[in-house]
Amino acid sequence: MIQRHAGAVEGLPRLLLRLEGAALALAAVFMFHRLGGNWWWFALILVPDLSLAAYLIGTRPGAMAYNTFHVTLVPLVLGALGLLLPSFDLIQIALVWAAHIGVDRALGLGLKYGAGFGFTHLGRIGGALSGS
Repeated sequence: MIQRHAGAVEGLPRLLLRLEGAALALAAVFMFHRLGGNWWWFALILVPDLSLAAYLIGTRPGAMAYNTFHVTLVPLVLGALGLLLPSFDLIQIALVWAAHIGVDRALGLGLKYGAGFGFTHLGRIGGALSGS
């Protein structure tokens, strides 16, 4: 049986992680603006959430897919590639992706555990979701 708060941060560290998420989102949007990005790219902001479809297979594959698309390492690598190649499109995608992750973190939507959708590193979400 999974404990209610297994692996989740609480208190001030949780607040700091959520504030960090808000800062990430604001910084990504600010940089996008400063670089003169095409705001149509923000139509892609929900694309990482397509990974939720993996929950149709099961909670573990769902968590793996969700985490793959919601860890900051991926947009950081994409942004670095955009600078190295150089590719302004990759930089824009990376900033939109980072903004998405930042908003999720600010809202308390953390990385998922395989126990169920509602079990995240930022605490339990959704009350009676799967895994309870």
